[in-house]
Amino acid sequence: MSESRPALVVHLATGGEPLVFALEPDVDLVEFQKRLRLQLEHGSVDAVRTKEGTTVFVHYGKVAAAYVEDLQRKGKVFGLH
Repeated sequence: MSESRPALVVHLATGGEPLVFALEPDVDLVEFQKRLRLQLEHGSVDAVRTKEGTTVFVHYGKVAAAYVEDLQRKGKVFGLH
């Protein structure tokens, strides 16, 4: 079985290409998705740790859609080699 490579995909309300952030490999996806739903509902700001060990702050009030996707077989993603 291949390794899962979860990433946060963010579509900004202003349009353009989606932003894709590879998540830490040990992230609890169930809890992350619960928190993601609350952030989207309330339009608040949240810190997201990436695979590279950096922290990205996302203002969900400016986001049209956000979801977690396994990008193991996708092309170009920040942090996936």
